[in-house]
Amino acid sequence: MLGRWLGSKKATHAAGGSPLAGIAVPRTAGVLSCRVLDPVNVAVQQAEFVVTDSAGRKVVGGETDPYGNVLATVPAGEYRLAVTAEGFTPFHGSATVGESGHASLGDVTLQVSAPPQLPAPGDWEIEPNHTQIGFTARHIGLARIHGRFNTFAGAVRIADRMEDSAMHVIIDAASIDTNVQMRDDHLRSSDFLDVGRYPTLEFYSDRFVHRGGSRWGVSGALTLHGVSRTVTLDTQYLGLGNGLEGETRAACRATTELHREDFTLTWQTMLARGIAVVGPSIAIDMDIQIVPKS
Repeated sequence: MLGRWLGSKKATHAAGGSPLAGIAVPRTAGVLSCRVLDPVNVAVQQAEFVVTDSAGRKVVGGETDPYGNVLATVPAGEYRLAVTAEGFTPFHGSATVGESGHASLGDVTLQVSAPPQLPAPGDWEIEPNHTQIGFTARHIGLARIHGRFNTFAGAVRIADRMEDSAMHVIIDAASIDTNVQMRDDHLRSSDFLDVGRYPTLEFYSDRFVHRGGSRWGVSGALTLHGVSRTVTLDTQYLGLGNGLEGETRAACRATTELHREDFTLTWQTMLARGIAVVGPSIAIDMDIQIVPKS
């Protein structure tokens, strides 16, 4: 239905009494707008949109406002609009924006998408060759240092009801890798991970909370540097697929943030101008694939 609206949409000049009348638009540009709604006509907030030109290059992007509106000033020309939101089928449409004109795409209604199929109940295990456990730390208040753990193992028990599932992951602390030997040796020392006393990091969870669509919260106890704290992984379930040998795989992406002081990782030194060498928080970013346990 929306394709019919957008396929031949031409720019129309904003009326003098329009709210757009107060927007300063360059003479060779125009305004592209629409309102994003769900199937029951409720505005979809923070839906992501991208406007591309006729060559497929991104011109502008962002999120819808609290009323579901998209509003962008672009040079006159032909454009494609893509709108995506969690739990909805992506929308794609086109419009022509004229000089000093306003191309209103009207109401864009997103359709609810079917959630991805969940893994079958049973015992699964993390497949290390297609899984990465990474982290990012702030360095001297400017740059970011990226690293990962190279050795780990994990098991996931999928219950008949997904919310009753559980997982256990063990990480070899000495396998930390930031691609700089001297820095990695320091991170393994008693100033940080102290791998001689605490050789592993462990995460155990038996709380899976569905947050809608493909989003889940996985909460559990993380034991790091001899200290256990409750941590919640913000998880996006990506669905099921098959590997090169036909094996079933399930995939997800998970993120969280850790504060070093919560785990008594308090080593710090300051630069002359009072800037900490290492930031207080660590961003964790994981790409995980699991396979049925053999």
